[in-house]
Amino acid sequence: MTQDTSFSARFAHWQNRRHARRAARSRMAFGLVNPPEPRTIGSYAKGRHLLSGKIMLAGHLIHAGTKTIWQIRSPVPAFNDARHGFAWLDDLAAIGDSVARDVAQDWVQQWIAEFGRAKGDGWAPELVGRRVMRWINHAGFLTRGADDDDTDTFLKSLTQQAFFLSRRWHATPAGLPRLEALTGLIYAGLHLKGFDKYRESAANALAEECDGLIDSDGGIESRNAEELLDIFTLLNWAAAALEQSQHMPHDDHIATIQRIAPVLRALRQADGGLARFHGGGRGLDGRLDRALSQSGVKTRSKSGSVMGYQRLATGRTSLIMDVAPPPMGPDQTRGHASTLAFEMTSGRRPVIVNCGEGSSFGTDWARAGRATPSHSTLGIEGHSSARIAAGGDFLNDGPDKVPVELIRADNGSIMIEAAHDGYAASHGLYHIRQLELSPDGRNITGSDALTAVNDLHKARFDAVLDKTLLQGVLFQVRFHLHPDVTASLDMGGKAVSLTLKSTEVWVFRHDSKATMALEPSVYLEKGRLHPRPTKQVVLSTRSMTYATRVTWSLSKAKDTPNSIRDLEHDGPVILR
Repeated sequence: MTQDTSFSARFAHWQNRRHARRAARSRMAFGLVNPPEPRTIGSYAKGRHLLSGKIMLAGHLIHAGTKTIWQIRSPVPAFNDARHGFAWLDDLAAIGDSVARDVAQDWVQQWIAEFGRAKGDGWAPELVGRRVMRWINHAGFLTRGADDDDTDTFLKSLTQQAFFLSRRWHATPAGLPRLEALTGLIYAGLHLKGFDKYRESAANALAEECDGLIDSDGGIESRNAEELLDIFTLLNWAAAALEQSQHMPHDDHIATIQRIAPVLRALRQADGGLARFHGGGRGLDGRLDRALSQSGVKTRSKSGSVMGYQRLATGRTSLIMDVAPPPMGPDQTRGHASTLAFEMTSGRRPVIVNCGEGSSFGTDWARAGRATPSHSTLGIEGHSSARIAAGGDFLNDGPDKVPVELIRADNGSIMIEAAHDGYAASHGLYHIRQLELSPDGRNITGSDALTAVNDLHKARFDAVLDKTLLQGVLFQVRFHLHPDVTASLDMGGKAVSLTLKSTEVWVFRHDSKATMALEPSVYLEKGRLHPRPTKQVVLSTRSMTYATRVTWSLSKAKDTPNSIRDLEHDGPVILR
């Protein structure tokens, strides 16, 4: 299987190079038609770093000094893909002054000279799609003040890359990569001379991809919220580009945007970030809200689980819990064993988190980040709720059934009650979790239980118990804290005070025979050079009977002031 995959990859690479060389030899007329306003928005701070010689892509920082982005050695393939995708051009354009413009123009011309004739990397269709979009978006920035020869060279290369896309987009892997290639071709069809004939076919192909990629409820198979946001953003860009050029997007295209928006809104925490599950990060600040606003879709999801998640939100508190099995498809090597884990945010401050995606820090961190102990949930010592094979695939002994119920009490509180059978095969035990959020959002009460539910499971548990010489099955309930949370043990180790940067204080307590400890943890954040150190609250005990329960609570301390910055989330603040 590996050999076939390797051969397929080599053959696809050879085909890409062949078509890239053919594109480089084309003699098509070139020119821009109705250049669009840029829709890709960069970071001013990242642009300044680029100008100072600090090139950070795919979580790797290179101190380039006087070298250009093409003269440095790529540390990993993801870094190389990122520079060939040209998203960094957004950051230089965010500065927009003559210095940034000169650097951008110089780096584009260097790319054309070194790679424009298919002499090297950067010719995967999805990378070409990203590059074409950026070059068209920033065409004015890249040609302003340039001499005629450089402008012609730029437009000619752009045309040749678009020609390559028209021949190779269908060879891109289905999913986000193919959407990137097709969106680039739509941009070319709208804004490059001679490519209008590809606009309609590319728009139709994009609509067909939507139908296969996005399910009827607006979710995706990977259950990665950040990937769904990437797809949503591309579809928004493509729809806006078509509408601005007086062309209507396909009905399926618009319907897909309308299905996705409520899902992303449901997966939005109170601080505006996304829930971090199954390889997804919280997203760049403001990106989710901007995408939702640009879509024009105001509807919200109906009550119930959304893409396998359940959201509770009252007052200034939001809580999102994973209530489905992890993605088990053959290509799902980034899913996490996180069933029944949750993240919680108070206003603009994340409090309880999962460790996150660790692939940018190496394979060991990637594997560790996927395991159950890296999530805020219950885990049996030495086990994950879904076993991960050496190649990254989940084995078929993970959770199969995850019943979930949302209960709304008469007093306005909301409760999630859910269970999974991820430990039934190994220990004969179900994990049952209950989370309740008070009407004012100031109190969360929870319980976690391990239970043998039938005679078969009781016999399996008895066998496991015998192997431990009747010492019981050791398990922990973990609550990973955001790095900005300051935690301290109080009351002789019976409570933990959690102080947020807003000076808000939450108090964690438990009412069980478990021992409580404050232990080291890590926060794996995309774009960082290293994992961020943080803490976790850990409740440890042993299961000695057919039902063992741990109860706990998280309460906002009375009279803890909120910062003005945090109160802005709820509305204007009037100072008197």
